[in-house]
Amino acid sequence: MLDAVATTAFIHAFEPGTDAARKPLLLLHGTGGNEHDLLPLGRMVAPGAALLSPRGQVLEGTMPRFFRRLAEGVFDEADLSRRSHELADFVEDARRRYDLAAPIAVGFSNGANIAASLLLLRPEVLAGAALLRAMSPFREPPKADLSGERVLMLSGAQDPIIPAADAARLAATLSGNGATVEHRILPTGHGLSQADIGLLTGWLDQA
Repeated sequence: MLDAVATTAFIHAFEPGTDAARKPLLLLHGTGGNEHDLLPLGRMVAPGAALLSPRGQVLEGTMPRFFRRLAEGVFDEADLSRRSHELADFVEDARRRYDLAAPIAVGFSNGANIAASLLLLRPEVLAGAALLRAMSPFREPPKADLSGERVLMLSGAQDPIIPAADAARLAATLSGNGATVEHRILPTGHGLSQADIGLLTGWLDQA
């Protein structure tokens, strides 16, 4: 069953879970994606998990995003903060609507960046996060209590968009706030590889 709706603040897709032992996944697409993009990935890496996949509400040209940016790698942090709280409110509403446990965020690129922002601003809405090709969302990161949160970061050694030092800074920020962070750097670029899928599947199997 696929429920694609626009009756809440976010157009989104929802697939109910069939495995009660699996935590739900909050799937957050990259720039230009939509609510359907990461559903196949979710089914692959967490068979039987409920999947909640919103579409970003910001348009850059015709491309949906989760928050505005001023230039490549330069975020509108005021918009990021506001959009993060709106997304967190949506997750809380969706949990009530669909009777879900707190989800694990699985975000790619722009979706990974807003997932990192959610961890820092509203960590209570997530049961952990897998950040695929993420960078630091804030120049001055807010303090957060991330004790008990598991985070997987998968970065590309040849990623032309995200400097290695920036990804390392995000990993340090999250671990410094108490999260258990596993940061793996893969011999690839910005796109996802089979290695990402294998690592993500293994990490989610332990959730």
